[in-house]
Amino acid sequence: MRIATWNVNSIRARSGRVIDWMVRADIDVLAMQEIKCKPEQFPREVFEDAGYELEIHGLSQWNGVAFASRLPMSDPAITFADMPGFGKATPEGTLPLEARALGVTVEDVRLWSLYVPNGRELTNDHYPYKLAWLKALLADMTTWRQAHPDTPLALMGDFNIAPLDIDVWDLAAFVDSTHVSAPERAAFEAFLEAGFVDTVRSRGVEGYTYWDYKSLRFPRNEGMRIDFILGNQEFDDLVVDASIERDERKGDGPSDHVPVVVELDLETSLDDDRPMIF
Repeated sequence: MRIATWNVNSIRARSGRVIDWMVRADIDVLAMQEIKCKPEQFPREVFEDAGYELEIHGLSQWNGVAFASRLPMSDPAITFADMPGFGKATPEGTLPLEARALGVTVEDVRLWSLYVPNGRELTNDHYPYKLAWLKALLADMTTWRQAHPDTPLALMGDFNIAPLDIDVWDLAAFVDSTHVSAPERAAFEAFLEAGFVDTVRSRGVEGYTYWDYKSLRFPRNEGMRIDFILGNQEFDDLVVDASIERDERKGDGPSDHVPVVVELDLETSLDDDRPMIF
């Protein structure tokens, strides 16, 4: 089973590119971030025509997460315990929850598509929101793992953190900036200390996953590695291959992110339909 995550940066603008790649790359399940639309605005038909069913969580033209899968999905969830909100408080004093998390189960594997808050600037209210969001996510996933100790679990998406110095093209360009600050990196490291594995890096896969559109960042390879597939040990034990699909940043109208892929040694109902190779 081939699973991928991709910050598509507006699915309505890039549905053709996304579907074309999914078919070429033989992707069974794709976690998407920044779909930037409500469910009723999502270009369902092109995905369904290609054989994918959908789970979508979007509230406006910002943020938004989704799954496209050739296999049945179950147990969808759009929040986790104590997930913090952000923005203008309601009359009751609560902050609205953004469309940043979507969980589904596929072939007894629990998957989450996550669009971690950006943080904006170190002095912005979005920065402590980002740290609180990650802390609550880890707490909930730790509790979930205790209740489901044998179930493979993967946290996939745009973490908006470059955890190592090699994950940015020039660390000096990020002085006093988000994505590389010590608290953010500590928040990411906490997932690894809790037993999650960077299933792609641990297999020797190098490279960035994001390049800004401005200043010829991609031709100059001035990128960042901020998109990850973190799995518990049960998930990592299934991984037989991993890749960062750098070429998807090329061509007309690309997202500023590229897909990150893992292949699992897991037989599915689709295997009977795949061509035999001798």
